Amino acid sequence: MEFFNKTGKMAIGSRLRLLTEKLTEDAASVYQAYGHNFQPKWFPVYFALLEGGASTITQLAKEIGHSHPSVSKIIAEMVKAGLVKESKDPTDKRRTTVELSAKGWELEGVMREQFEDVSNAIEELTAQANNDLWQAISEWEYLLEQQPLSERVKVQRKKRESGYVRIVPFTPAYRKAFRDLNEAWITRYFKMEESDYKSLDHPDTYILDKGGYIAVALYKEEVVGVCALIKMQDPDYDYELAKLAVSPAAQGKNIGFLLCEAIIEKAKELGAKKIYLESNTILKPAIQLYHKLGFKKVTGRPTPYERADIQMELVISA
Repeated sequence: MEFFNKTGKMAIGSRLRLLTEKLTEDAASVYQAYGHNFQPKWFPVYFALLEGGASTITQLAKEIGHSHPSVSKIIAEMVKAGLVKESKDPTDKRRTTVELSAKGWELEGVMREQFEDVSNAIEELTAQANNDLWQAISEWEYLLEQQPLSERVKVQRKKRESGYVRIVPFTPAYRKAFRDLNEAWITRYFKMEESDYKSLDHPDTYILDKGGYIAVALYKEEVVGVCALIKMQDPDYDYELAKLAVSPAAQGKNIGFLLCEAIIEKAKELGAKKIYLESNTILKPAIQLYHKLGFKKVTGRPTPYERADIQMELVISA
């Protein structure tokens, strides 16, 4: 089909839907050829009741992989067609069980003949094809169960958008962005404190001149994130990872990870063995990011920040 040659694999849902519609039309013709007015969508329920006997709607839904409302609707249609009957569970009047009616059982002989003919036709079709569709469907179902397509698309989006990101060293041109980005996130959740004003108003004096470093993230050449590496006068730690801030408009583009990754690499260049940071547990995405980078929780250290309720460290080398 020319349309799908143009769209490529991104139209897989539409193409599978067309294939499903074609097979459903063929299935309706098959049922008519065997002399009964059976709807293709009834097949999973019919087969489950034929093989397993009486069941509840909940059990059927679980067995055939359909939703409860979908099975309820199918059962109602099959009851109307006289193929299924309903009855109250004798052990629990709140539960309704369903089973094939006498008319439903009368179909068994012709249906089993049809099952055999359809199975043989599918086997013949499979033999003529270069690829085993049935096996491929099973593989896809398993893989999508492990990670849905929507999550896979998000990963690819992050990869693509990461390609627009450049991490550059701080220059005076980024002074205002450094302050504004940090103040925006701090005041969103907490309040500015004395230590914030010192480092944000005077980054040269309190960070750079003391041997620290500031990384700036540019997305399509626009400043969207910053992160600082502050030199510590501490017997346990060489640097503190601090002042990480990402524009809300750039969330979900992997900016925070790329900034932290750049800061950690810079710390390695400077000979650091341990990096320290402070945060707050309400900032769940940030905490998850730090764990992903290898930071571990530590306790018992004094902090100049009222908002800090978690402290973490990253061991770079022994």
